Amino acid sequence: MVKKCLEELCSKREELNRQIQKEEEEKSRLQQEMGLLTEKLNRVSESLARRTSARAEFDRTIAETEAAYMKILESSQTLLSVLKREAGNLSKAADL
Repeated sequence: MVKKCLEELCSKREELNRQIQKEEEEKSRLQQEMGLLTEKLNRVSESLARRTSARAEFDRTIAETEAAYMKILESSQTLLSVLKREAGNLSKAADL
C-alpha cells in the first residue's frame, strides 16, 4: 500500500513537473515576444515623433505663407485703389 501511494505521488509530481516545464516555455516565449514588441513600439514611437514634428513644420510654413499672401493681397488692393484714383485725377486734368 505504501508503495502504491509513493507511485501515485511520483506520478503526480511528474505531471506537475511537465506542467511547470510547459509554463516555463510559455513564459520564455512571451518574454521574447514582449522584447520584440517593445523594440517595435520604440521604432514606431520614434517615427511618429519625427512625422509629428514634420507636420508641425508644414503647419508653420503654411500659416506663414498664407499670412504673407494676405499681406500681398491687401497691398495689391490698396495699390489698385490708388491707381484708379490717380487715373481718375489724370483724366479730369486732361479734360480741363
